[in-house]
Amino acid sequence: MSKQIDEHNTPLEFPCDFPLKIMGRDEAGFREHVIEIVSRQAGADSVVAIRDRESRGGRFISLTVTVRAQSRPQLDDIYRALHASDRVLMTL
Repeated sequence: MSKQIDEHNTPLEFPCDFPLKIMGRDEAGFREHVIEIVSRQAGADSVVAIRDRESRGGRFISLTVTVRAQSRPQLDDIYRALHASDRVLMTL
C-alpha cells in the first residue's frame, strides 16, 4: 500500500521560489520546450529565473528554472510533465 503525500507533509512553505534542474541534449529549441512545459503547469508569470549551462563537451545542457510554486501538487504536476517529454533526460 503506497502512502500519498500531501502538501502538509513537506518541509516547504508555500508559496516559495523553487529551483527545477532539467537536463537534456543541447539541441535547437530545448530551452523553449522546457519553458513551455513549466509555464503550462505553473503559469508563465510563475517562472522567476532561468539559468543554463552547457556540458564540457557541448552535447548536453542543464537548465535551472526557478518557479514561484504555490503547492506541492503543483510541483508534482510540473515534474510529471517534464518526465513525460522524450527530450528531457533528467530532472532534479
